[in-house]
Amino acid sequence: MELTLRKPAAGWPEAPEPGSHPHAVRQWLLSASPFPQKWINGLFSIGGIGWSPEGQIRLHAFPPPKAGAAMAGAGTKSGETILERLPEALFCDDYCLVMNKPVGMPVHESFKGQKGTLDEAASTYLALKGDPLPVRHIHRLDSDTSGPVLYSTNTLSQLVLDEAMRRKDIGRHYIAVVHGKVKSERGTIEAPIGKDRHKAGRRRVSPGGEAAVTHYECIARHGAYSLVRLALETGRTHQIRVHMSHIGHALVGDALYGGAVELLRHQALHGERLVFPHPVTGQACEVSSPWPDWLAGLTNRLGLHAN
Repeated sequence: MELTLRKPAAGWPEAPEPGSHPHAVRQWLLSASPFPQKWINGLFSIGGIGWSPEGQIRLHAFPPPKAGAAMAGAGTKSGETILERLPEALFCDDYCLVMNKPVGMPVHESFKGQKGTLDEAASTYLALKGDPLPVRHIHRLDSDTSGPVLYSTNTLSQLVLDEAMRRKDIGRHYIAVVHGKVKSERGTIEAPIGKDRHKAGRRRVSPGGEAAVTHYECIARHGAYSLVRLALETGRTHQIRVHMSHIGHALVGDALYGGAVELLRHQALHGERLVFPHPVTGQACEVSSPWPDWLAGLTNRLGLHAN
């Protein structure tokens, strides 16, 4: 598949004459187009910039998948069965994919050859749809956190979405059940996070850690528990878990950070909503993830009803 530039956007410099050398087109694209420099240079290096018979600039934006990329069984009855067992795809087009990660599934390999990851599920989903594209996750969730995970499906999308993450233009919104009655209706936790030198795999608030900012809103309280919605401004490892524990409200089920596990064997944290600029159109995309059964059951049991 190729991306065709049919008409320069308002304000762009005059486009090269049809048939101009690809180097001239590359220079024009670098100076005038919104595409990442790294992507344009990469296309040029593989001969991916050219002209159509109609005199339009053509960019080879979607190279064919590598041999063997397609999954065995795609399009067959067995393939359809596999598709039904995969996590739900909440959003999918030619440029990006959002997968609904369940609790207990890691996003990516923690060792070479690990199976059962969300990355593998995303690749399988596209292959079984007959479109085996090179997916790359743009952000991550802890293994025991559920919710939407954003993937790029080509190099252009990956570069654009990675930059959107750096600019903090991708909104990640969560809901959690925590211990104690959160007094403030809303607040911001701004506390740097670093590794805990005394316990492997654990993080802690530390003056020498990386800057971390979490916004929260308490939406329900009952008994010894609260239901809170949270939004990340930064994306440090275990950020919500560390910050909520730091202010005295550890997540239910989160034994690593002081939460009790009698009600739940994993942290009570779910990604409710993901908001991101589309990598090509720039339009805001908002994807919601329905509450999983474990969360609905827990909040009903504790009498926590969202407003």
